[in-house]
Amino acid sequence: MKAPTKANSEVKAITVTKVYEGGVKDIVFAEADGSIYYINRGLERGYTLEGFREKVLNKNGILHLGSTITGSLTNHSTQVAIGDEILFTEFN
Repeated sequence: MKAPTKANSEVKAITVTKVYEGGVKDIVFAEADGSIYYINRGLERGYTLEGFREKVLNKNGILHLGSTITGSLTNHSTQVAIGDEILFTEFN
């Protein structure tokens, strides 16, 4: 994956219907249609599932999604925000 920046991320509005652990300590956000997005190793970064459930469950959020070196979009969330509050970011 490219180093995350706002310029190489795609913005996606979602409504989070489920938050759970997936992969290796990833925090996964699911939509009602089954689409999933994740914070890579989010549970190793000091975040909790309970904390994210409180903030995002059944709410509209904005994700910035990373892209690969070839420019393909990934489901890796490089920033997560609800309203004006940024809950997680990989941007400098």
